[in-house]
Amino acid sequence: MPNIKSAEKRVRIIEKKTLINKSVKSKISTFEKKFKLAVANKDINVASVAYNDVASLLDKAACDNIIHQNCADRKKAHFAKMLDDLKKESK
Repeated sequence: MPNIKSAEKRVRIIEKKTLINKSVKSKISTFEKKFKLAVANKDINVASVAYNDVASLLDKAACDNIIHQNCADRKKAHFAKMLDDLKKESK
């Protein structure tokens, strides 16, 4: 337990930020699952919309330092490749 008033405040702030970060990461995970499900079902329209949503969330999270920028870029590239492969299969 912190003994100093400023340390107590930091603990409270960290707890709030942890909850916010958890909710953002959970939201990203949910949208990733929706995208992967659309790719598995070979639904190009739903997959492209889901890709835009997840890419947007990843960019916002990287800007807020919730996840690292390289992690966001890597995931977006992976999902873009999945979407491109799906488009090539359908042609």
